[in-house]
Amino acid sequence: MKNVRWEYSRVNDMLGTEKIRQDFRILSRRFKNRLLAYLDNAATTQKPWQVLAAMDDYYATSNANVNRGAYQIAAEATETYEQSRKKVAKFIGAGADEIIFTKNATESLNLVASAALQEKAPGSRILLTQMEHHSNIVPWQLAAQRNRMRVEYAAVRSNGTLCSSDIDEKLSSSPAIFSFTHVSNVLGTINNAKELAKKAKKAGALVCVDAAQSVPHMKVDVKEIGCDFLAFSGHKMLGPTGIGVLYMRRQLQEALPPFLGGGDMIKSVGFEGSAWNLPPHKFEAGTPNVAGAAGLAAAIGYLERLGMSRVSSHGKALAAHCREALSGIDGVRFYGPQQGAGLVSFNIGKIHAHDLATFADREAVAIRTGHHCAQPLMKLLGEPATARASFYVYNNEEEIERLAATMKKAQKKLGSTTHA
Repeated sequence: MKNVRWEYSRVNDMLGTEKIRQDFRILSRRFKNRLLAYLDNAATTQKPWQVLAAMDDYYATSNANVNRGAYQIAAEATETYEQSRKKVAKFIGAGADEIIFTKNATESLNLVASAALQEKAPGSRILLTQMEHHSNIVPWQLAAQRNRMRVEYAAVRSNGTLCSSDIDEKLSSSPAIFSFTHVSNVLGTINNAKELAKKAKKAGALVCVDAAQSVPHMKVDVKEIGCDFLAFSGHKMLGPTGIGVLYMRRQLQEALPPFLGGGDMIKSVGFEGSAWNLPPHKFEAGTPNVAGAAGLAAAIGYLERLGMSRVSSHGKALAAHCREALSGIDGVRFYGPQQGAGLVSFNIGKIHAHDLATFADREAVAIRTGHHCAQPLMKLLGEPATARASFYVYNNEEEIERLAATMKKAQKKLGSTTHA
C-alpha cells in the first residue's frame, strides 16, 4: 500500500491543499481544542472567501432586479447574472442559452420530470437505476402518476456497479426517458454516462443525468456525453446554497412547456392567455438568485484555477487512503467499488452508523450517516444506514488519520455491543 501513500502525497503537493485551506475560514474553527475535520462534502461543501466576496460585492454595489430596470445598477445586475450563465455554460461545454438557473439539482430534476413527459403516451415507461438519490426517484414517480406511466429500475450488482445486461433489456422496450446518476452519492460508483446515453438514444429515449456528484469533482462535457438534460447544484462545488443548474438541449427548450409561471418567463400576458419568453428565460420565473449565480461563477473560477483533473485525482487518492486507513479495523465493511469517486461508505461490525458519527464528532470529525437519501439502495444493501466520509479540495491525509483513529476507538468501546 505504499504506492497509495506516495500517490496521495504527489497529488496533495500538486493541488496545494494547505494553501487552499487558508481560503476557508470555517476550517480554522476548533472544537475542544481540535481543528474541524469536515468530511461531509457529498452533502455540501464549504465556501472560500472568494465566493463570499463575489456575493457580497453584488449586494454591496449593484443589488437590483435583472432584466427589468432602465438604470445603471439594474444593467450591472443583469450583466452579473448573464456572465455567470456564460461561465457555467463554458464549464460544462454547453451554450449559454442552454443553461437554466434553478435553486438546486432537485428542482432541476423536478423541472425535467414535469415538462419532458407531457407529450408522451400513457403507459410509457420511465427508466431509472437502483442507485438513485431520492431527488432522481420521487419526481419521476410523481410524473408517472400524473401521466399514467410506470417507473422501472435497472439493477445494481453486488459490487456496486450497474448491470449492463439489465439496462440493455429494459432499454429494448424503448422507455420515454432514462434518468441516471453520473456518480452515486452512496457507493462512489462512477457510471459511464457517455455509453449509457448512447444506448438510450439508440433506443429512442430522452437522456437525463443527475450530475450533482460529478460536476464538482471531474471534467463534465454535456456534448461529449450526448445527454438531453443534466442537473447539478452550486453548494456541492464550493458555491452557495440556493443556486442550481439545469442543462437542457436548446431544441427541447423550444418544444417543452414552462415549469413555473410568473414574471420574466413571459413575452406577453393577457386576460385570455400568455406567450412565453425565449429560452432559457422561459423556465426562470420570478426574481432569480443573482447573488447565488455570482457566487457559483466565482466557485467555478476557483475550481478552474486548480484544474478539474487535479481535483478529481485528489479526491480519488484521499478515498483510496481512507479505505487503507480503515481496513485494519475489525469488522469494517465497505460499500461500492474500490476504484470510485472521492467518498467512502462503511460500517463497522454491529455498531450503528449514527454511533460512529457521534463518536467522530467528539473528536471534531464531521462525517455523514443515515440512508443518504437513497432508501431503496440501502434496502438492497441490507443496511439501515452507513457512515460516509467524502472529500474535497481542502481535505488532507491528516484528517483521514484522525477519522481512522476515532473509528478504532469506537470499535474498541462499542464493538461488543449489538445495535439493530
